[in-house]
Amino acid sequence: MHAGGYGVATGGPLAWGLCYNKEMSPSHSYCDDYFKLTYPCSPGAEYYGRGALPIYWNYNYGATGEALNVDLLNHPEYIEQNATLAFQAAIWRWMTPVKKSQPSAHDVFVGNWKPTKNDTAAKWLPGFGTTMNVLYGDNVCGQGDVDSMNNAVSHYLYYLDTMGVGREEAGPHEVLSCADQKAFNPSSSGTDAAS
Repeated sequence: MHAGGYGVATGGPLAWGLCYNKEMSPSHSYCDDYFKLTYPCSPGAEYYGRGALPIYWNYNYGATGEALNVDLLNHPEYIEQNATLAFQAAIWRWMTPVKKSQPSAHDVFVGNWKPTKNDTAAKWLPGFGTTMNVLYGDNVCGQGDVDSMNNAVSHYLYYLDTMGVGREEAGPHEVLSCADQKAFNPSSSGTDAAS
């Protein structure tokens, strides 16, 4: 792929998987002043998506940095400059619930989480759809069949096939999708503290 990040990967659009360490065309700096007391935006810093499991927004860089004991709030670029740090951040987000009352993405994905009646009323079911919801909330989920959600599902199914598991093991559509789920940690600005 050329430096602009456009083109078609050899082997089709899913073959290269998640090959970027940063958002290619950020729409804005992702600074949310609501969190200015706990995670104030650093002058000149931009909190666009970076990393193996992309981090967006000042509050997510702040919380991740605290957990990893790295000043990501003032230096979000560290995530794209250091692969080890990028994967440490991704693993931390994967294993850590956003709120104590919620499951981690890992617990949902591996079946450790059991939904309550309130969870099933929100259409949260064990599987890939709720995993996406825990990670991305209303950036991806609760919006119907949008591209951001469908692309993640397509990659997941592609890699199940690639690993020899087979997409038939992924479960029915209501488990794969989060299109109709209530979003975890919804926000008024369309952002998600779980990103």
